[in-house]
Amino acid sequence: MTNKDNFMANCAASGSASTDLLMATKNNKIENTQEKIGAVKNKWCLTDEKTKKVIFTFCEDYKKYISDNKTERECLESAVEMAKKQGFFDLREAIKNKTKLKAGDKLFAVNNNKAIVLFVLGSESLENGLNILGAHIDSPRLDLKPSPLYEKNGFCLFDTHYYGGIKNYQWVTMPLAMHGVVVKKDGTTVKISIGEKETDPVFYISDLLPHLKKEKSAQEVSGEQLDVVVGNMSFKSTDESEKVMDNLKSILKTYNIEEDDFISAEIEIVPAGSARDMGLDRSMIVGYGHDDRSCAYTSLQAILECQNPKRTAVCLLVDKEEIGSVGATGMKSRFFENMVAEVINLTETYNELKLKRCLNHSNMISSDVTAGFDPTWAASYNMQTDAYLSCGLSFNKYTGHRGKSGANDASPEYIARLRKILDDNNLYYQFTEMGKVDQGGGGTIAYILAEYGMNVIDAGIPLLSMHAPWEVASKLDIYHAYLFYKSFLKDMK
Repeated sequence: MTNKDNFMANCAASGSASTDLLMATKNNKIENTQEKIGAVKNKWCLTDEKTKKVIFTFCEDYKKYISDNKTERECLESAVEMAKKQGFFDLREAIKNKTKLKAGDKLFAVNNNKAIVLFVLGSESLENGLNILGAHIDSPRLDLKPSPLYEKNGFCLFDTHYYGGIKNYQWVTMPLAMHGVVVKKDGTTVKISIGEKETDPVFYISDLLPHLKKEKSAQEVSGEQLDVVVGNMSFKSTDESEKVMDNLKSILKTYNIEEDDFISAEIEIVPAGSARDMGLDRSMIVGYGHDDRSCAYTSLQAILECQNPKRTAVCLLVDKEEIGSVGATGMKSRFFENMVAEVINLTETYNELKLKRCLNHSNMISSDVTAGFDPTWAASYNMQTDAYLSCGLSFNKYTGHRGKSGANDASPEYIARLRKILDDNNLYYQFTEMGKVDQGGGGTIAYILAEYGMNVIDAGIPLLSMHAPWEVASKLDIYHAYLFYKSFLKDMK
């Protein structure tokens, strides 16, 4: 049996949509290796009409996912719901009941309503290591401050603090939505989602008109100017004064929110509206939160479809990556390590050495997006080494900043094993960097997992306008990321 036939048989057994893709491309000659330096080969030209339909269908579900889930909490709730439908059960319940785990069991554990880890237990001992997909579900945005509501010159506004690396000017003069939770003193949680329905009001950050802005740069918007306009209608109060603030407070009460409740709230301001097809050919998707929910969704789908792996398969979706992976729900917390320890304890006799061996022998894909080459801003890119949209999944041997500072640098031995999986499964991919060496750089969660001594590399989807309120991704790249993540969980040894 050839490599291609073997891959098709394995996919057919999984019952996934990838079977249609492989049948449709069986007779196509697929070039898998890195293109000649400086050359760009768009992979849509190798994709027949039946295959395109499979890709487009998969991406319809993805568009709904990022349209419906614009915060970490919403992504978490969606992941739990999807996992339960596929037979995953709560690891914490298993711990409470001292349930003995076995190969084939599917488990999940939630961390403070903002991160999750999912396991599909393999037939091999956990000491042999795990195959891990790790992505983050937080995205750049604006957060409301603890006392956000104020009135100024006839307007009511919310005071915000930006989260993650943003360009301030990109967030002005666009419809914005408000998502999050308000937790009241009695423990009641009020969920907030305003601005997504056609009948909802939206919110707005104003900008100075060009007629009055001749002395400053058009991009000069400070963080303190990113305050959201929420009202302009006055209300006659009991002291006979007419205040917009009083009207806003009365409206908040209809949502069961008092002004003081913002102290114990977590409310995020995000772009309003749904992800949409982009381009006359509909080959791309424009939406909020591709970074990193495009990789989170494809990683999640991969583990939900994982059946009876040899090595235990793991999907880890974490918070706080955009601000350094800190805090209780970030990758630097002990949550993941603790949950692996609990799984070992319910599967085998636990000891610390087993846990260390398990983590040390593991393989990990840091599923995170990268910068796609943008011809409009070509001066910031290296045409020979940067990622291109619609050329397949992008692998970054290292990220970091100038001189690889803060980078995980994957070993050539690990990369060679990954290349075999990619080529055996006829997947489109590219090995890339992110911009010119002196131009900048970026970081992921890769270096944190690498501290255990496991094999780690970044592999994700190239984007246009990364960290903008609206980012752009190729449907082809999204689908091939999903196919690779599935193959990695199943085939990586």
